[in-house]
Amino acid sequence: MDILIKIVQFILSFSLLILIHEFGHFLFAKLFKTRVEKFYLFFNPWFSLFKFKRGETEYGLGWVPFGGYVKISGMIDESMDKEQMKQPAQPYEFRAKPAWQRLLIMVGGVVMNVILALLIYMGLSYFKGDTYLENQNVKYGYTFNEVAEELGFRDGDRILDVAGEPVHDTKQILPMIAFDQASYVTVEREGAPVRIAIPQEVMPRLLDSPDFVSVRIPFVIGDVEPKSGAQQAGLQKGDTIVSFNGTSMRYYDQLSEALKQSASHTVELGFMRDSAGITRLMTQSVAVSAEGKIGVYLTPMDQMFNLTTRHYTLLESIPAGFHRTGEKISSYAKQIKLIFMPETEAYKSLGGVLMLGSIFPSQWSWEEFWNITAFLSIVLAVMNILPIPALDGGHVLFLLVEVVTRRRPSDKFLERAQVVGMMLLFALMIFATWNDIYRLFIK
Repeated sequence: MDILIKIVQFILSFSLLILIHEFGHFLFAKLFKTRVEKFYLFFNPWFSLFKFKRGETEYGLGWVPFGGYVKISGMIDESMDKEQMKQPAQPYEFRAKPAWQRLLIMVGGVVMNVILALLIYMGLSYFKGDTYLENQNVKYGYTFNEVAEELGFRDGDRILDVAGEPVHDTKQILPMIAFDQASYVTVEREGAPVRIAIPQEVMPRLLDSPDFVSVRIPFVIGDVEPKSGAQQAGLQKGDTIVSFNGTSMRYYDQLSEALKQSASHTVELGFMRDSAGITRLMTQSVAVSAEGKIGVYLTPMDQMFNLTTRHYTLLESIPAGFHRTGEKISSYAKQIKLIFMPETEAYKSLGGVLMLGSIFPSQWSWEEFWNITAFLSIVLAVMNILPIPALDGGHVLFLLVEVVTRRRPSDKFLERAQVVGMMLLFALMIFATWNDIYRLFIK
């Protein structure tokens, strides 16, 4: 059921993004009286799932769910309709329009994707506000994975700044280090500042480490599973575990590792319990499952920390939406830049359809759905504006050359560029899909 919810969210989001993108091309084409022959969601080689014609345009649903397209008369695109291009140009064709109109038709999809993201972020700002954990409110420091520990980070360190830049939102720590390629991070350890260098050569491993840094949390029980070792031992919601087999141990990262090492055994857990306004220290023997668990859920983060929520009026949500959209575009552009820097090996983190589908939550949440959809709309916009033949950005590049040189590239050149671009895109899709398979099933 969890997988089904992910799939449904992905298909719904992906379909919306494709429709909005292609509608951008369609809208500007119609605005400039350019004929649109087809408008399709998904590709339709050999046959369509359904189709109908209204006016001069055929609308339909294809069966290959890797995108969509509008077929504009007189334009060299993925349809590779060479016969049409051999005929004299007609006034309603793309190639007969002024360069500035053709340029707007080509950027229409990207513009619509940015507008969609902008509207979503405005709506989220107004209805939900911004909720985040401020770095200064992280009481117990952070925990780090093996890559971070090799660099010199230690569990419990409190992050002061990233290359001199103060940290506010805890979710921005990894992007600030990785995407901005920070040279050092300053942490507070045992009351003193410690500077930790981030060498350039560690970037490939860092980019592949989503668990590089996490907020450290105490082991406070939020709920107890029926028939679990915890329930049988009498543990209750609200208990805070503070020791393991007589050794002081109060944080989740410490205790979860200790429990894994004690799978299928019985351990002594010390815990604090509040009862009638009195806090008591208690000890119980608890059976650990074969998976290294005792059968409890942790107290949610928002109940353990003071989260900051910024609320916006309807007018305030407009600049807030612009700000969030600009931040996302900047952040993703930095990621793209890293992919084209071989020394970072960021290309290894490139993902395809499987990775995109996996980012949706397994439980339905409209807030998360719209957040992810807005982000993917930015991704689609940035990827499409790259100056690669067969993408919108490739067409834009050739149009800009035409505007500057006042010479139009030949149809033969554009056809060959389209073929090369499509080959590059197919190779990129195959590589991204292989990365997905490697991460999910081999690594």
